[in-house]
Amino acid sequence: MAFYSYTPSGVCSKQIVFELKDGKLSNIKFTGGCPGNLAAISKLLDGADALETVKKLQGNDCGGRGTSCADQLAMAVALALEEQKK
Repeated sequence: MAFYSYTPSGVCSKQIVFELKDGKLSNIKFTGGCPGNLAAISKLLDGADALETVKKLQGNDCGGRGTSCADQLAMAVALALEEQKK
């Protein structure tokens, strides 16, 4: 299982960490941001397929910012998947 840490941009959360094993996400944690919503996202995505998660969350906008914590998670997971291909 690989552990990843990502520093998001343009959102309230300051850090996203998660684990990725066999294409599945687990132990997703956000530092900062909207605690209730981000805790719910983390619970809903525990065990989820990483590629499907990227497809579902990519481009999600928060208040006209052009991104969101969910979108930033999608970016982080996409980077992790690319890294694992190497």
